[in-house]
Amino acid sequence: MMIALFPGQGSQSPGFLTPWLELDGAADRLAAYSEWSGVDLVAAGTEWDADQIRDTQVAQPLIVAASLLSWNTLDERERVDGVAGHSVGEFAAAAAAGILSEEDAMRLVGIRGRAMAEAATAESTGMSAVLGGDEGAVLERLVELDLTPANYNGGGQLVAAGTLDALSRLAEAPPAGTRIIALQVAGAFHTRFMAPAVETLRAAVQDASVSDPTLTIWTNRDGSTVSSGAEFARLLVEQVASPVRWDLCMASFAAAGVDGLVELAPGGTLTGLAKRGLRGTPAVAMKTPADREKFSAMLQGGSE
Repeated sequence: MMIALFPGQGSQSPGFLTPWLELDGAADRLAAYSEWSGVDLVAAGTEWDADQIRDTQVAQPLIVAASLLSWNTLDERERVDGVAGHSVGEFAAAAAAGILSEEDAMRLVGIRGRAMAEAATAESTGMSAVLGGDEGAVLERLVELDLTPANYNGGGQLVAAGTLDALSRLAEAPPAGTRIIALQVAGAFHTRFMAPAVETLRAAVQDASVSDPTLTIWTNRDGSTVSSGAEFARLLVEQVASPVRWDLCMASFAAAGVDGLVELAPGGTLTGLAKRGLRGTPAVAMKTPADREKFSAMLQGGSE
C-alpha cells in the first residue's frame, strides 16, 4: 500500500515554493489558492522571511497550498492508495481524497488559520516538544503542570501545550531522560485554548460541499480510517482543539501493510517520524520538483 502524507504547521521555510512555481500552471494555481484563502501565497512562499511565514494565519494556508500544488504535479498519484495529514495537513488530505474541493479546502484553512491566531491572543500560551523519556512519566508531569499532550508524534516525541509559565516550569524541571525544545508557534494548538476557533470553523464548514472519500483516509483523532465525508469534516473541525494522534496513524499504516510513503511539500517532517515509527518503510519527501523522480524510482522498486 502506497500512502501520501501531508505535513502540518512548522514544516515551511523561507523561499521553499520558488522551485515549484517554475512548473507550468503552478503560478496560476497558487494565485487561485491565494484568492480562496485570503493570503498572498506567492509572496509568502517566495519572498517573506521566517517570522512572516510563522504567523499562524499565513503558515496554515501556505502549507496546505504547497501540499496541493505538489500533489497536482505527481503524474503517478493514481498509484497512491491512501492519504493522511498531520494537523492542518488533514485539509490537503481531504482535498486529495475528494472529500473537499480544493477551493473549499483553501477557504476553510484560511478561516482556520485566522480563527486560531485570534484564539491564541486570549492568553500567553505555546508549545514545546518533549523528546525521549518514559511516556507515562512524561504524561504524569504534564498533568502536574496542567499542560496538554497536544501531539503524540511517535518515536519518543510528544508535544506539550499550555501556558508559557507552565512550559517554563517544564523546561526547568523536565522528566528524567527528556529534552525540551520550545516551538516557535503562537499558541497552544490542539488544546482547550482553541475552543473559540472550533466554533468559527464549524460554522464555516456548513457552506462547504462534502463528498465521501475516493481514497482510504486516516484521521488524527485516533488513527482510524473514515469512510464518510461528513464524519471526516466533523473531525476536521473538532481536531482544532483535540490532540493529534500521529502515533496511532503510523500504527494503522503498519497494520494496513504500508510498503511506501510519499510526503508532499514541504516534505521532510513526517518521513523523519516514519524512520523511527515505521522502520524500513521506503519513503520520499517532496522538497523540490526534482523529488518526483525519487517517487517514480520508489514505485519501480528503488528506495531512498
